[in-house]
Amino acid sequence: MTTTIYLQGVRAYGYVGLLPEENVLGQWFEVDATLAVDFQRAAVSDDINDTYDYRQAIAAIETTIQTSTFQLVERLAGEIAALLLADGGVTQVTVKVKKWPPIPNFLGSVAVEITRSKTRPWHE
Repeated sequence: MTTTIYLQGVRAYGYVGLLPEENVLGQWFEVDATLAVDFQRAAVSDDINDTYDYRQAIAAIETTIQTSTFQLVERLAGEIAALLLADGGVTQVTVKVKKWPPIPNFLGSVAVEITRSKTRPWHE
């Protein structure tokens, strides 16, 4: 049986973007991630060793944002998804990356979402 861990609002400052300002000045990114894991044993044992330690995922997301220099937020989402999926206990991930690009007269945000699994690491 698969159970789910939700990470919401993981924020970090990074330099990913197509616009020159994004690469020089940087911007905040926010990530929501859904991880399919099996924590049935932990639900009974109350032992961290019987589940996925989501502190690792939070640190990996923050580090990836802080150290990546991609042009596209899609690439950042794919990199985060691949990194989280590389953990043996995670069988599927959905990663949503949100940013507030420096586009004149645009006060909103832009987000992309990607889902990857161990059986289909590249969804079409």
